[in-house]
Amino acid sequence: DTRVAGLAPGQPVTLRAVVADERGCLFQSCAHYRADGRGQLHLGTDASHGGDYTGVEPMGLFWSLAPAGMERPYQRLVPRSTGTPMKVEMLVHQGHSQPGAIHGPVMAKAEVERWFTAPGVRRIRLKEGGVRGSLFLPPGEWDGPFPGVIDMYGDEGGLIEFRSSLLATHGFAALSLPYFDFEDLPKVMKEFNLEYFEEAARFLQRHPKVSGPGVGVIGTGKGAELALSMITFLPEVVAAVCISGCSSNTVADLHYGEMTLPGLRFDMNKVSVSDAGVFDTFEALDDPTNPANSPCAIPIEKAEGHFLLVVGEDDRMWKSSLYAQLAIGRLRQHGKENFALLSYPGAGHRIDPPSTPFCQVAVDRVLGVPVLGGGESKAHAHAQEHSWGKIQEFLKGLKCEITK
Repeated sequence: DTRVAGLAPGQPVTLRAVVADERGCLFQSCAHYRADGRGQLHLGTDASHGGDYTGVEPMGLFWSLAPAGMERPYQRLVPRSTGTPMKVEMLVHQGHSQPGAIHGPVMAKAEVERWFTAPGVRRIRLKEGGVRGSLFLPPGEWDGPFPGVIDMYGDEGGLIEFRSSLLATHGFAALSLPYFDFEDLPKVMKEFNLEYFEEAARFLQRHPKVSGPGVGVIGTGKGAELALSMITFLPEVVAAVCISGCSSNTVADLHYGEMTLPGLRFDMNKVSVSDAGVFDTFEALDDPTNPANSPCAIPIEKAEGHFLLVVGEDDRMWKSSLYAQLAIGRLRQHGKENFALLSYPGAGHRIDPPSTPFCQVAVDRVLGVPVLGGGESKAHAHAQEHSWGKIQEFLKGLKCEITK
């Protein structure tokens, strides 16, 4: 809730948000407003007339944060530490000034702390057998046990915790699970063994703070695809939230006992590069509908649990809308209706929790080049807001349904 008071009636002002990430990179956003007849502004009801967004957007200054002009472009603002808040300076400037221009005199400012962990949430670093990661548990005074969720991101690798800590804040026992490029895990995505994910699922299922009988999993990109494999082959997994995933196994072969799902490959000859040097990988993944690639398809019809598929219709990383339809078609072909689809026009690839800054193009960690993720900022922000509530409903509701 952002309000400004003490202005002249109808006075034009520019509101700005400024934040530095853990590496010192500066991000900022701005929007144009006019005070009402009482000299006040309320971002929950008053519309922006220009700047980085227009319309009534209570959190617009947050989701439109982007690297400042002097910084390297295409950087993503992602909290690396969940134990300390992101400190955002909010400023009110005289007059309307364009993004990147010199702003008018500062009339007022305040610092806002954006926390990703509620007071009392516990973070437990894991080195349990072969499993690595962080387990987040809701505050100790809450009555448990809690629904258990495994949380995975995509091909950027490493340990990404902020979604897990937010899930714990909302009453889940959430395991942030890295699967490569972390501690003693494999450095690159060459091949994976599903037994690693099985060990993680069994650890979470047996935890005294986790309610049964099964656990859920949420994944984005490659993590979504692994979530599909987990719910297909692992009886411990009873619910899967798949954000912008593929319905076939990709890139790295996946082994489970004697079984191997080969990975679809990327054809770099099908990658286009814009005049600005931005890589577009939309057409590059091998076609999963080609009969020659059928061994890569994940046999999701074997799953006993439930699926929530979340896609942005303007995802340019790959064809996640098509892949969701292929998954739905496969389930229906086998008489299954154990799925729900959230499909968002204008949203891009990485649909994160609400008010995570939109990033249409981001530098790929592996390739080291800017890659187009797609989407339009306002539509993407609305998709993040809407899907977050639906994801929680799905995971909590399924726990009740499966327990009956």
